[in-house]
Amino acid sequence: MKTAVVILNWNGRKFLEDFLPSVCRDSVSDDSEVVVADNGSTDDSLAFLSSNYPQVKQLPFDKNYGFAEGYNKALAMVDADYVLLLNSDVETTPGYLQAMTDYLDAHPDVAGCQPKVRSFHNRQFFEHAGASGGFIDKWAYPFCRGRIFGEVEQDNGQYDTVTDVFWATGAALMVRREVFLNNGGLDPAFFAHQEEIDLCWRLRARGFRLACVPQSVVYHVGGGTLAVNNPRKTFLNFRNNLLMVYKNEPHLLKVMLVRVFMDYLAAFVFLAKLDWPNFQAVVKARWQFWQMRPSMRDARRQNLRLAKSGTVPEVYPHSLVWQSYVHGMKKFVDWR
Repeated sequence: MKTAVVILNWNGRKFLEDFLPSVCRDSVSDDSEVVVADNGSTDDSLAFLSSNYPQVKQLPFDKNYGFAEGYNKALAMVDADYVLLLNSDVETTPGYLQAMTDYLDAHPDVAGCQPKVRSFHNRQFFEHAGASGGFIDKWAYPFCRGRIFGEVEQDNGQYDTVTDVFWATGAALMVRREVFLNNGGLDPAFFAHQEEIDLCWRLRARGFRLACVPQSVVYHVGGGTLAVNNPRKTFLNFRNNLLMVYKNEPHLLKVMLVRVFMDYLAAFVFLAKLDWPNFQAVVKARWQFWQMRPSMRDARRQNLRLAKSGTVPEVYPHSLVWQSYVHGMKKFVDWR
């Protein structure tokens, strides 16, 4: 099999009912298949699949392994050259899969790619998680073509060129299965959120390229598991970003000193808004990062040992926070 579209499901029968029709329509062919890996759902997801989509392969797991380990287990079990990690709340479009597989066929040095991701509910706008390709700034804050922090642009074709990116969104990440497995896959310690950026940083540092192929288009609901302001999401984003920095950043001390200030500034902004749960989430994230840091030392040593020298051009050499909030640069085109 050339391509497997793998959807990780946990109690998501409604998403499967709403979005599998487009996925099967646009993805099933002689050399591609759709696979649903189920993270120990307690709803009727698997029964729904058996009754309505017998052509969809099922991989039932005994419990919820989270996004990272769930996909690691699934990709170890499928047999395909390319694997698309696709969120269950994504609507696909005709030709979306072919555009990405054609690009990987033509560029053997590219480890993975993503489509252009638009908002399902506001269809003329990019979606927060991925937009038209991901980057990070000098302090490891992630952003996208089409989305800076919470500012999401309308898609007017301004980012329709294929471009190299620093990270590709986990909402719709196509990757060479062999490269994924040989380079450690997703870090299960993250459980969920930013694990795909950690993987992409690892791959990019080791000399692989990543790309956004905007000729491929999908529509993403987003926030299907946790809402944007949910304290659990705040906790995972802050903790996992610190873990990612520790594992991959060569200039660690400088970045970490800045991040102490920036993270606590964010915490006190939450506090000033009387948002006590999110304030606590940031503080807890930093505390748990320090608890987990010793377990990441071997991964850091390996990542630095395998990293190739040279500047990664997809890292923005300035502060995203400064440029956005002080200079008012709210769009990718303002400073790229």
